[in-house]
Amino acid sequence: MSSNTFKHTFHIPVMGIGFTIDTPIRVAPYGISSAMSLVDDMLIERMREFYSEKMKVPFEAITKKVDDFRAKRITAYLNLVDELVDRKFQEIKDSFDLQEGECEKYLRMLPSSFQEQFKQLLASKGKMEKQVWDWAKQQLVKGSIDVNIMTKLDKDNYVNDEKLPVEFNDAHAALRGYALSNLENSSIILSAGMNPRLYSYLEKFEDFFPDEEGKLKKKVTLKVSDFRSAMIQGKFLAKKGIWVSEYRIESGLNCGGHAFATDGYLMGPILEEFKTKRAELIDTTWDLLTQTWEKAGRSFPAHKLPLKVTAQGGVGTSEEHEFLMKEYNLDSIGWGTPFLLVPEAVSIDELTMELLSNAKEDDLYLSNISPLGVPFNNIKGNTEDIEKQRLIDKGRPGSSCPKKYASLDTEFTEKVICTASRQYQQLKLKQLEVKELEPAQYQKAYDKITDKACICKALGTAALVEKGMETKKEGSTIAICPGPNMAYYSGKRTLEEMADYIYGRGSIGERKDRPFIFVKELTLYVNYLKDKLSELEAPITSKQAKYFADFEKNLQEGIAYYHNLLSRVEDNLGWKKEVLFKAFEELGKKIDRLDLSEVKI
Repeated sequence: MSSNTFKHTFHIPVMGIGFTIDTPIRVAPYGISSAMSLVDDMLIERMREFYSEKMKVPFEAITKKVDDFRAKRITAYLNLVDELVDRKFQEIKDSFDLQEGECEKYLRMLPSSFQEQFKQLLASKGKMEKQVWDWAKQQLVKGSIDVNIMTKLDKDNYVNDEKLPVEFNDAHAALRGYALSNLENSSIILSAGMNPRLYSYLEKFEDFFPDEEGKLKKKVTLKVSDFRSAMIQGKFLAKKGIWVSEYRIESGLNCGGHAFATDGYLMGPILEEFKTKRAELIDTTWDLLTQTWEKAGRSFPAHKLPLKVTAQGGVGTSEEHEFLMKEYNLDSIGWGTPFLLVPEAVSIDELTMELLSNAKEDDLYLSNISPLGVPFNNIKGNTEDIEKQRLIDKGRPGSSCPKKYASLDTEFTEKVICTASRQYQQLKLKQLEVKELEPAQYQKAYDKITDKACICKALGTAALVEKGMETKKEGSTIAICPGPNMAYYSGKRTLEEMADYIYGRGSIGERKDRPFIFVKELTLYVNYLKDKLSELEAPITSKQAKYFADFEKNLQEGIAYYHNLLSRVEDNLGWKKEVLFKAFEELGKKIDRLDLSEVKI
């Protein structure tokens, strides 16, 4: 019998702060990998209390009076998640002896190739059926319990007005909490750019180093936007003795959450570069890594460690999934936004799910509400935006800032504060008042200041509301950050229905006018460029001119790549190639029609 384990070809990325906070508990026993955010240790502690009570596990609160409470809360929760996943996974394995129930659910969700292999073995073995079931049980794997850290959310912390050492910064403490947990075969996903201090901190923990056989207890995954960034970050970490086990490529605009737009570089050409230069990335970083280990006198495996390349952002059909996997030699595809309609997989309240289910293109937009100053995917009608506007109308804009995780600004204070806080916005509005601007200019500046929302609180509230937990401190308002893909889905779905849809075994009633993934992303970039041009104010600097010239050039080169791609691939994209050729051609003409004359060098 084949020794290949049963593995999925999709994963569930981190979504918001709370939507995937317990997703591993829900899906890892079925072999599906997913990621939790480590931003909010207050929410994490409440989740630990909830699941401890639900699963009858002893619970002792870790209060803020405890030294290093943030890291200890995270460690304790991850240990509990690991325990609960192991418990459920064992139940599934035990059910194989009965050949019914949970084991069948596990098998039904696997890729069709594994299901066919199992069926063929059953048919061929006859009286040895029990041996086949025993073999299948041995091939089961748990999904990876991964965590996500936004590297820039690394503010200093204080005790009695005394600044603590850097290792007690938010991101550092979260990393330590993960590193000291019992998790194995797990990954820490570092997103939102490079933080050299945080990256260097990985050296402090033995679990990030392989044993002599090459096994890593804990792996490092980098979320990247292009190959150049991957090479720079991979080399930096290699010099610290840390191997990057996965490069997770995310579309700049065709994704949920924060949108880290590229300078016009598109997903297809980026994936192509990773495919053609993958060996170069492996060889370059491995050579640096072994040099570092040799200097440190550290033993290491003779063979190179595995390296995965995965992608996410805007994938929405089984044809797209299969095409990306094969064309770019990917190891997995991230499916995020559609899973917001799967209550088995995520923590989401009924009202927010209904809002998402009814969303159309015009309801989903790129906003400026994030205190991080990065464009943020948003949906009209969410309760956090409604509450924000109520406070503005009341003459008291800004949040009370109960959690302070996004506090990064020092314009008015020595200690960092958040640009969504009432404290910051009052100070900024006072500064605005003395400028004596024209009414239209004043209103524009006023709106820009008060547009920021308390997302570090509101992105976690749905998890509490869904579980019927008290929200007095957080408030009951909810922010949600779906990708543009949400416009093409509606209705609540089960975990099995979504797995069947991903693997091409069923439909979930998605809209038939949904654009192809590369067409949708290019459309988003053309609109993004148009909006950026509309914001230009004279005089135009040479730096601005170069930015827009490069942006347009990169988009046009991307279109040329897609024309070449369509000419050589089979017609198996779920779309007729002539339709895609026409779509790319029209978008190219739309770029040509944009008024770039004033910003040409």
